[in-house]
Amino acid sequence: MDGRVCVVTGATAGIGKETALALAKMGATVVIVARDAAKSARTVEEIETTVPDAKLDVVLADFASLDAVRDAAAEIGKRYRAVHVLVNNAGVATKNRNVTADGYEQIFAVNHLASFLFTRELVPLLRAGAPSRIVNVASVAERNNPIDFADLQSEKNFGGFRTYGKSKLANVLFTYQLAARLAGTGITANCLHPGAVATDMLKKIPWLLYTLISPFLLTPEQGAMTQVYLASSLQVEGVTGGYYVKSKAARSSARSYDVSAQRRLWDASEAMVASHSSHGSLENIPSR
Repeated sequence: MDGRVCVVTGATAGIGKETALALAKMGATVVIVARDAAKSARTVEEIETTVPDAKLDVVLADFASLDAVRDAAAEIGKRYRAVHVLVNNAGVATKNRNVTADGYEQIFAVNHLASFLFTRELVPLLRAGAPSRIVNVASVAERNNPIDFADLQSEKNFGGFRTYGKSKLANVLFTYQLAARLAGTGITANCLHPGAVATDMLKKIPWLLYTLISPFLLTPEQGAMTQVYLASSLQVEGVTGGYYVKSKAARSSARSYDVSAQRRLWDASEAMVASHSSHGSLENIPSR
């Protein structure tokens, strides 16, 4: 990975941090995208303790703000001529329904819309770095949570786990449609389920349930293995439009292969982020 620029969002904790560490060990230049300056500085220090010659950079952005997402992509464009790997790892889970400053339900906004816009804004840099890779962190939670296109913002039917699952289905639908639209460009797009990982996000579930399942949870290092594999392995060079579990190709939910739903989500997402995109960089990737 020496000489390759890898952008990792949500890289100050959990599997995001472990992904950044693993890629730094391989010699990549790792751009840590996170919202907290202090946590970012600590993450850099921790990685440099393990990898003294690590090539690290930090771009601050709160993914609950689409303007901040756009600005973060623009900042990366100022610093680098090309991006070779984008790992969309940032995510949030909440018990209560919250609304972002942009007026969107927070889980959907951070877990899907932010990644959608960030990816679209970085497409020119990914084209410049081709062959390049986009890795979207989804979850097995996508299987039992259909998307209601009449209620994308969960105004009528909000539930923390249910809404999180819908956002993860959105990640998978987005990945498949993105892969189709980027066919022939040298940019691949794949997604994954990292497994049940002992992270701060999972601790938001009821404490008794967490206590019962905690002995069976993966460590963040174990949970990061599949996204590191998709970001770096020669075995998936040129492979696109896949869903992976334990670094192996797997099947996602039947509904995630619905091309009409993929296109419908894409069009809805385009409409929601359009006013936040930078002039000229939101490319008109055709429908496939």
